[in-house]
Amino acid sequence: QVQLVESGGGSVQTGGSLRLSCAVSGHTYSSACMGWFRQAPGKEREGVATIYSGGSNIYYVDSVKGRFSISQDNRKNTLYLQMNSLKPEDTAMYYCAADLSLAATYCSGTFFLRGPSKLGYWGQGTQVTVSS
Repeated sequence: QVQLVESGGGSVQTGGSLRLSCAVSGHTYSSACMGWFRQAPGKEREGVATIYSGGSNIYYVDSVKGRFSISQDNRKNTLYLQMNSLKPEDTAMYYCAADLSLAATYCSGTFFLRGPSKLGYWGQGTQVTVSS
């Protein structure tokens, strides 16, 4: 069983930075999409950033381009989301997710839009709050 555990959330002021981590344990896919999603109160979940195994096919939602950076450290078996120049509209619960990927484009397509399939996994989430 794969487990994803997020950490690194917190409260910051506008313009601040946070780095979210997603520790992966258990059996993992050799070819997989991993990504960050967020959900703010009263809003639907949205994809933030995704990455294909090996670091290829990185994709970001337009609102975070130039500010957020997704990466993975295979040595530490951890996914990261570096968030800079944070804005109040970034306030949300952030979740990491992982899923089998048969093609790199899946990460920026269905996975990004809908999250992992029934064969994939979600983390428990970490709260990010950005004050104005």
